[in-house]
Amino acid sequence: MSEKFEPVIGLEVHAQLLTDTKIFCSCKNAYGAPPNSLTCPVCLGMPGTLPVLNRKAVEYAIKMGLATDCSITAFSRFARKNYFYPDLPKGYQISQYDEPLCQNGKIKIQVNGIEKNIGITRIHLEEDAGKSIHGFDNTLVDFNRCGVALIEIVSEPDLRSPEEAYAYLIKLKQILEYLEICDCNMEEGSLRCDANISLRPIGEEKFGTKTEMKNMNSFRGVERALRFEIERQKAILEKGKNIIQQTMLWDEAKGEARPMRSKEESHDYRYFPEPDLVPLEVDENWKTKILNDLPELPDQKYFRFLNKYNLRPYDAAILTSDKYLAEYFERVNDLINDPQLVSKWIQGEVLRTLSQKNLTPKQIPLAAENLGELLNLIKAGTISANIAKEVFDKMVENNESAKIIVEREKLIQVSDDSELEQIIQTVISENPNEVERYRRGAKNLFAFFMGQVMKKTKGKANPSVANNLLRKTLDN
Repeated sequence: MSEKFEPVIGLEVHAQLLTDTKIFCSCKNAYGAPPNSLTCPVCLGMPGTLPVLNRKAVEYAIKMGLATDCSITAFSRFARKNYFYPDLPKGYQISQYDEPLCQNGKIKIQVNGIEKNIGITRIHLEEDAGKSIHGFDNTLVDFNRCGVALIEIVSEPDLRSPEEAYAYLIKLKQILEYLEICDCNMEEGSLRCDANISLRPIGEEKFGTKTEMKNMNSFRGVERALRFEIERQKAILEKGKNIIQQTMLWDEAKGEARPMRSKEESHDYRYFPEPDLVPLEVDENWKTKILNDLPELPDQKYFRFLNKYNLRPYDAAILTSDKYLAEYFERVNDLINDPQLVSKWIQGEVLRTLSQKNLTPKQIPLAAENLGELLNLIKAGTISANIAKEVFDKMVENNESAKIIVEREKLIQVSDDSELEQIIQTVISENPNEVERYRRGAKNLFAFFMGQVMKKTKGKANPSVANNLLRKTLDN
């Protein structure tokens, strides 16, 4: 990062809402259907058709506004945003312009241990466009996505680094998932992000000339694209040249951006009030009902986990980073009442399995009841933690009960004193030189003897009992 210049970053995030139907018609909202099979005269913009606003889409937008401390506008209006592109059959998009539904909010992020509030300028409703599919010598258009309900979340230019932008996006995704209003699948296009970035001399308040970055299909991609653009702009400014205001297209494979078009201003879209929709009114009763129905949000759950389960801040942050992971933790802990043990296993074996199988927390391949059963076997001393890890993998692969696996494969932990004493005596008699060295002061050999005991028991010796008996025998 340059010591001369400071990045100024603002993000525009589009989130597809999980409504059953589109925002202005009754066409089904579903991903993966055959091209152009989920369309009607309204979303295709046929002459003489009239849009009808989806009430559920409004409620979802208000939910997001309330969850991000926005003020909810009592009287908002839709507008026509005019531009011409093959995937926009009407030649305009119904959106909101100068009278958005939600305004002046904020969310809190943390980067390198420092908390910071990022302002949210507005959250407004709009319809999505279709999807252009570019072939070798042609372009096809699928209008299934046309008319799907979107919210656009526009941040204040409060972000000062790619790391802050990444943290902001993660927090935004958390909130959307906790509210259950968007599945946040960037690969399917249900969450998309554009970034506006400029550089200015450190200490100066006036913004520099901004560029817009598009075509970023992951949060890490956003971070990489911002780093690239910061370095590109810095090199231009250090040569005494001017930044050109334009839209840049990010190429993830090449790790670079290229100019796409000159940057549009709002007047380029010729906004005017949508004549086919009446203004949207949100009274206090409706807003209060939605507020009372809000679920526990990420920050609230984080502090509850800290206080109720006495977890470390790092552990609570990991467990509440995903709604489904947090719910899984609580279901398992309800069965065994040992939050530290449950946290350790979720952050260890469960997240390892998800990473290996490329799954999300929503797809954890082991029921909470089954993991609870396994951890109770550890707490009861029936199996060791190491054996439990082997059992865990078998449970994931075969969907079997922990008890069935342990009994079938005779994995019950050896805790009987007399049985372990015999094994220890055998280990000592087989290693007289090591015993002599240990008794002369080479106490680090204790780990060697424990390893031999574990080897002879095939890992089934109770570590605590074996440790005490071995130390007593060697020291005597």
